[in-house]
Amino acid sequence: MANLSVLSVILRQRRQKLAELIDFPAVLWSGGSNSRNFPANTFPFRANSHFLYFAGIPLQNAAIRLQGGNLQLFIDDPKPSSALWHGETPSREEIAAKIGADDARPMAELNDFIENVATVPVQDAATWTQQSQLLDRWILPKNQLEGIDLDLAKAIISLRIIHDEMALAELRKAAVVSVEAHQAGMAATRKAKLEAEVRAAMEAVIMGQNMTTAYTSIVTVHGEILHNGHYYHSLQPGDLLLADVGAETESGWAADITRTWPVSGKFSPTQRDIYDLVLAAHDACIENIFPGVEYGDIHLIAAMVIAEGLVDLGILRGKPEDLVKMDLHALFFPHGIGHLLGLDVHDMEDLGDLAGYEEGRKRSDRFGLSYLRLNRSLKPGMLVTIEPGFYQVPAILNNPKTRDQYQYLVNWERLEQFADVRGIRIENDVLVTESGSEVLTAALPTQAEEIENLV
Repeated sequence: MANLSVLSVILRQRRQKLAELIDFPAVLWSGGSNSRNFPANTFPFRANSHFLYFAGIPLQNAAIRLQGGNLQLFIDDPKPSSALWHGETPSREEIAAKIGADDARPMAELNDFIENVATVPVQDAATWTQQSQLLDRWILPKNQLEGIDLDLAKAIISLRIIHDEMALAELRKAAVVSVEAHQAGMAATRKAKLEAEVRAAMEAVIMGQNMTTAYTSIVTVHGEILHNGHYYHSLQPGDLLLADVGAETESGWAADITRTWPVSGKFSPTQRDIYDLVLAAHDACIENIFPGVEYGDIHLIAAMVIAEGLVDLGILRGKPEDLVKMDLHALFFPHGIGHLLGLDVHDMEDLGDLAGYEEGRKRSDRFGLSYLRLNRSLKPGMLVTIEPGFYQVPAILNNPKTRDQYQYLVNWERLEQFADVRGIRIENDVLVTESGSEVLTAALPTQAEEIENLV
């Protein structure tokens, strides 16, 4: 019972903080399951994260109304027949007591409490259709929020972007299990014949802790494909295996870790050169994380380290600072240095750039900056990822325009000597503290020798 009281106390604190930021009521929907091919065969349910932040538990087909620090829960009691298929489930009143709701009503009564309420869209079509019908305005995921809906989104962002103690406890749990999953993946590589076997070993650890993956796992020898979701390739001794795998706790909090290791257990000289370069960029970024530092500047630190390293290796020609200004580094490091992490692996990106970009800022049109997901001044309590990488993406490097434009700045003959490096990424979850940073995933080594020993 102590844990339940802690949950209800923290949830009440969250909604009281929200009440200090808005003077109008808000309704947040949890969403429902989507069918994959026939109605009874549904995808796993995942509650909307904004709902989860204030409700605490993953309820399906529910809504909460928040006003003045109070919470009304709207959810139907389970039908008597549901016990046959799903077992006994808590009643509406039991759920209300668990989350500290001030009132609990059937879903049908929500219609009596929607006057002048704000909301944010939920991803599943059935729910945002219901939202739009009840509120008599379009609530669509791709629509730009306006009026009180926009004000609500900004208020939620200001709360969720700084993690409270209960959130941090969950995030640490996800980090611990994710580290164990990567260790299992490295150990499984010795006997695995396919990427799928390594993925299975990693996800088994997560499932064994009654958690799910926070996103579709990337476990691939084709690390140059940034979001590779295929696992059928065979593992060969000269390959590098890139694994981007993170756990999500029962209440929805995520971890996000990437490691790259040699299938043989030993980096080749060229692989080691690039790995150490990516690691140098990773370490330099974390060393410079402090409150008040611009996350965009952290990205540019990684860009500069990578440019300097590629010049030292003879792959790029010129002054590193000039190469970064020309976005030459982005030929090999095209994405941003990381993103917010919390209830979503890319936290609050359902709201577009509202969360990632401070008000008044917009995405750059530069190739080297346009994919930056976070452009804010860092504050204590923010959790971000740091994930520099090096990739040889054929669509970029084999483009005739690229070859022509950079024929003198890229030593293409020298680059061919690094053909056994398709992609390398190193990623950790970094909490901004009052005095600097704390790496929540530091228990998983990054040094090349330690990685080789684990494999």
